[in-house]
Amino acid sequence: MTSTSRKSYYRQGVIASLPFVLVIIPFSTLFGVIATEAGLNVFETMAFSVVVIAGAAQFTALQLMQDNAPTAIVILSALAVNLRMAMYSASLTPYLGAAPLWQRALCAYMTVDQSYVVGVAKFEKEPDMTVPERVSFFLGAVTPIVPLWYIFTLVGALLGAQVPDSLALDFALPITFLAMIAPMFRTLAHLVAAFVAVVVALIAADIPYSLGLLIAGIAGMMAGAHTELLMEKRETQND
Repeated sequence: MTSTSRKSYYRQGVIASLPFVLVIIPFSTLFGVIATEAGLNVFETMAFSVVVIAGAAQFTALQLMQDNAPTAIVILSALAVNLRMAMYSASLTPYLGAAPLWQRALCAYMTVDQSYVVGVAKFEKEPDMTVPERVSFFLGAVTPIVPLWYIFTLVGALLGAQVPDSLALDFALPITFLAMIAPMFRTLAHLVAAFVAVVVALIAADIPYSLGLLIAGIAGMMAGAHTELLMEKRETQND
């Protein structure tokens, strides 16, 4: 395999992920703004994005920080939201597992929803790709995403530091979550999971430290998984 081939796949990865720029820029900017609203300074906000680099988990942590939840609860909640990355890693292992350790570490750090989606789609479509070609494509896919997440987090943090307290942006966080999850409601299982999670969250709203959200999330996942099993069982019977 030549360097020309690797460069070609790298360019393909960049092109495949370009549409996500339209999402990354406003979301990272909003994170920077809300992080300063939650009491973080610019350096802390940037460190948060560089170390964690996981949008949903970062927004979850900010919400809990605004609710004055204990640090342990903030960390556990963010980890729970980010458990999908473990599934992403397991899914990518057959394709990237034979790469050198430093490349696997770099890909692991830069595994985000967008790079995973375009990466797996490409790898399944072209099963004859070599491991270096897959790594090149994957790193190309994160090139328009990760740097922009850093840059516009900084932009948002600098803007947020200038926002007066009279213009609090607390409303932006729930709106952001709605925008993130609305496109994911594609099946009955998704709808059931969301409905159960909302109901349980309302019932458990008085539990301290926002632990009701974790309980609601677990209940929603269980309900969604059960619904999916029932749907698969029904399809099997119909066949």
